[in-house]
Amino acid sequence: MDARYKRRKLTNSLSTLLSGVAVGIGLLGLIWILATLFIKGVPAMNWAFFTESTPAPGSEGGGMINAIVGSLLIVGLTTLVSTPIGILAGIYLAEFGDRSKIAAVTRFVTDIMLSAPSIVIGLFVYALFVATTKHFSGWSGSIALSLIAVPVVVRTTENMLKLVPGSLREAAFALGMPRWRVSLDVCLRAVQGGVITGILLAVARITGETAPLLFTALNNQFFSWNMDQPMANLPVTIFNFAMSPYENWQELAWGASALIAMLVLLLNIVARVAFREKSHS
Repeated sequence: MDARYKRRKLTNSLSTLLSGVAVGIGLLGLIWILATLFIKGVPAMNWAFFTESTPAPGSEGGGMINAIVGSLLIVGLTTLVSTPIGILAGIYLAEFGDRSKIAAVTRFVTDIMLSAPSIVIGLFVYALFVATTKHFSGWSGSIALSLIAVPVVVRTTENMLKLVPGSLREAAFALGMPRWRVSLDVCLRAVQGGVITGILLAVARITGETAPLLFTALNNQFFSWNMDQPMANLPVTIFNFAMSPYENWQELAWGASALIAMLVLLLNIVARVAFREKSHS
């Protein structure tokens, strides 16, 4: 008995040690990436970086304002489209689709979309919209990113609503509330922190997507508000500038990469803080 106890204790200690080493390796890799981004990217974030458009090949100076505004427009429109669709679909799956074949098919499609490579989604939107309209556009980019964001919001909303206790629904039904009001005013409000977290995480995921925008929005060297034309965006601009032989373009690419990393970190921190405060309240 004593030998068995010692063997189990040794196994537990070894497993804990290996787990700690794995976590340490992961954290070191993350810190290395972030440190490299900030060391090389932050010095490029000057006044011109946020006020001037991307420079011509071989020229000095310039900035990323056209790519920043383009990304804000594309991601903002994607958020406006994917949020209501994802939340309503999640409510249907959690509250009304327990034994529905449509709900089963929707869950299956959602799982496929969650695991589908983003470049496949970009090619799909290219064939469906870009090839049909015969030009790239910011609208096509938003459609491609929406196909990535919607499944994340759907899955998060459904999972959060399933955590609502049945007694809360029964109490609302006992007061005479119809089912749709119970879903919106009681259940959704009870888990609104988690739903907001899912939306922010979806936005964080699509912010750095490059492949779908290469086939849809493409890029634009000039400042433009026209979503019906090729539109500059940070991921594609980073891809083009990082592959170029021009030192100025490479510096701007580092700055844009650091900017996206800071935005994604900020969104994740806000999402976790909001979810923690809601869960403790």
